Amino acid sequence: MMPFIISFLSGFALSASLIVAIGAQNLFVLRQGLKNEYVGPIVLFCGFSDAILVIAGVSGMGALLVSLPHVAKGFTLAGAGFLFWYGIKALRQATLSESMTVTEGGPVSLSRALTSVAAFTWLNPHVYLDTMLLMGTASTAQPLHLRSFFAVGAASASFLWFGALGYGARFLQPMFATPKSWKILDLVIGCVMLFLATLLLRRAL
Repeated sequence: MMPFIISFLSGFALSASLIVAIGAQNLFVLRQGLKNEYVGPIVLFCGFSDAILVIAGVSGMGALLVSLPHVAKGFTLAGAGFLFWYGIKALRQATLSESMTVTEGGPVSLSRALTSVAAFTWLNPHVYLDTMLLMGTASTAQPLHLRSFFAVGAASASFLWFGALGYGARFLQPMFATPKSWKILDLVIGCVMLFLATLLLRRAL
């Protein structure tokens, strides 16, 4: 097998293994996919964000993050605050007497949806650990002239995953045809968000 293909697949496999873990960003993309609301822009935003971070990591920017612990702590606290807010919001939505279905419920604006996914993406310190530090470190095992293929492979996994998550959610829509299903989803999302926020807060403090 050609060396550049091996580098591409190495980046793809490592990125895929990291990104499929359940997290705040994935849950938000899934929810937007179920609502069929701004799926394309959100998928592209997530994919390009990961691509930027992977490229930065392969370029050696991960070492800079390690040398600035106060910046990392600031991101962690901001991320914890946002996750707490969103978790409480989701739990409150789950307790309402009336909840949305796939075909109804209050839609949000594109700018608000992108602001939310930006916060889930860029205020999550784990994304820097996974993309800039881990991916950056792993890329050093590749010859210098093949590291760009490694980065492309990693970015491709992100685009493929978020596309599958966002657009594949429509196949789950029959399961969310009743308000009760959305209440359960909001309850799960709220609990996961608060759990992740607690972990971030403990790490920062």
